[in-house]
Amino acid sequence: MAIVRGTFSDEARKTTGEALQQVLADLINLGLLAKQAHWNVTGPNFRSLHLQLDEIADLARGFSDQVAERAAAIGFNPDGRAATVAGASTLPDIEHGDIEDGAVVEIISDALLILIRTLRGTVSETAQTDLVSQGLLIEITAAIEKQYWLFQAQH
Repeated sequence: MAIVRGTFSDEARKTTGEALQQVLADLINLGLLAKQAHWNVTGPNFRSLHLQLDEIADLARGFSDQVAERAAAIGFNPDGRAATVAGASTLPDIEHGDIEDGAVVEIISDALLILIRTLRGTVSETAQTDLVSQGLLIEITAAIEKQYWLFQAQH
């Protein structure tokens, strides 16, 4: 079986792949956090948050697939297994049970801000190793920043 190597040096593949892997872990976790909050949000803003959380979960799921496929395309094996995501994600955890709507806004806002910081770091890291991956990371950053803005407007 052939191993995909692309046109990258080992160092460029490693740097880019590790950046993509971190974003992958955080995006998968963001989707899970959004669904957990979606299922358990309570309060007067239930309906709007319920719908907005689905948007974030869908966004995270779509981008995680693009990130994983980009990693594979450059010869870096993406890892979306639960244990890997749990160990690698930098996003905060969410408690089990009902979550008041104001707390949901705060939790998701915090998670989005952490992801934005990670994304901006990976944009810098990939500037010298892979402009295509950097472009994808910039696109994701813009989408996540928009979601952050929409959540921040609810404070």
